[in-house]
Amino acid sequence: MSTATLTGEAPADTPAARRRPLRPARVVLHLFLGTVAVGWLFPILWAVLTSLRSYEYTASNGYVSLGGWTFDNYLTAWRTAEFGKHFLNSLYITVPAVLLTLFLASCVAFVIARFSWKLNIALLGLFTAANLLPQQALLIPLFRMFTQIPLPAWMSDSELLYDSYWGLILVNVAFQCGFCVFVLSNYMKALPHELYEAAMVDGASVWRQYWQVTMPLCRPALAALATLEVTWIYNEFFWATVLMRTGDKFPVTSSLNNLRGEFFTDNNLVSAGSVLVAIPTLVIFFLLQKQFVRGLTLGASKG
Repeated sequence: MSTATLTGEAPADTPAARRRPLRPARVVLHLFLGTVAVGWLFPILWAVLTSLRSYEYTASNGYVSLGGWTFDNYLTAWRTAEFGKHFLNSLYITVPAVLLTLFLASCVAFVIARFSWKLNIALLGLFTAANLLPQQALLIPLFRMFTQIPLPAWMSDSELLYDSYWGLILVNVAFQCGFCVFVLSNYMKALPHELYEAAMVDGASVWRQYWQVTMPLCRPALAALATLEVTWIYNEFFWATVLMRTGDKFPVTSSLNNLRGEFFTDNNLVSAGSVLVAIPTLVIFFLLQKQFVRGLTLGASKG
């Protein structure tokens, strides 16, 4: 006989138990979470709603109204901002930057997690410190440095690191490596040390221990970091504005400025452009959603 039967309580899986009223604290919690979710989604939903309405209708009836539905804003935004070309520019910057960031960060994290030496903590702190320094504080020194460093002709059509794709790639790698090193080093420290001892017995070099033993086990963490890094680097706006001067080289986020007029801005058109720019990151997140959640929650149940 179960404990619930002896105490006179209904078992948890019976219809009577399922009909029990929610506790006030749980109702308040659900209301709070629902309010936060609506508040979080409201700007996105408002941008989508605004992008589907004509400027003439909203100018005469106000934005707090319904009507004037049209898809012309998306077509106009695509042509005006030349999104097709600038999406490719973002691809040229984001893919190499993410791959370089994950590769370099995994190398540093492997050294920190695998070997014990005096400067271990100092090395981790050095890479993590890059995330604590405001990027705006480095604006002038980086700008001057980039305008003085030459590039080989085979690397870019720009003579200097300034106004080149490589400049944005290196800046993003420098600022994103610290966070990735911090996450990957903690992840690698949780791997059993016996794996490396067995690999050393089999004659595996340090490189093989890194590439064939550690990296396959870090796929969930790498997938989670790749999702975050693609989102952050793709949405980066500040350095592209500072380190680029040629309009044809701007990434897609910076090309949104093409939708703003000198004396007038069509907010419906800008909203449509913003929705178009946000679509790739949403697609990537939904494609890697399982790996992202798995990488963030792996080890959460370990005591």
